[in-house]
Amino acid sequence: MKLLKYIAVFLILNFGALAIGSWLMDNGPQTDWYLNLNQAPWTPPGWVFGMAWTTIMFCFSIYMANLYKRLPKSNVLVLFAIQFVLNIVWNYIFFNQHLVGLGFTVILLLTFVVAVFAIKYIQKMGLLTLLILPYLIWLCIASSLNGYILLNN
Repeated sequence: MKLLKYIAVFLILNFGALAIGSWLMDNGPQTDWYLNLNQAPWTPPGWVFGMAWTTIMFCFSIYMANLYKRLPKSNVLVLFAIQFVLNIVWNYIFFNQHLVGLGFTVILLLTFVVAVFAIKYIQKMGLLTLLILPYLIWLCIASSLNGYILLNN
């Protein structure tokens, strides 16, 4: 029962982060600024982003709930908070403020933090580490998209 409670808490936090980030980007992906950028040829259609983030946050919530249940007195929540802030702030920096270079730095830091989760806790999490892989893979794709925009605009 405790695990289900933790999953619910992390679902609220993670989807809350998506909502805050979406609000802070101020309709960024539909703005003339973004639409007129020279974007990577591998940029997926808009609907993929919503589907990807929904899947990522479900998986990451289950991962975090299990991790926190196993290591409640560790620095897991500090690492989670750093990830939370970086995830939200990237939207504001990139889409709202159009600071592509700073956005690239933030998304690389976010990717690093998520990789730390995967590597640092693999022994504790075992196969559950697979739940964080969609997040890590997506961040690699998103970083390449941000990097392409930085280099080609």
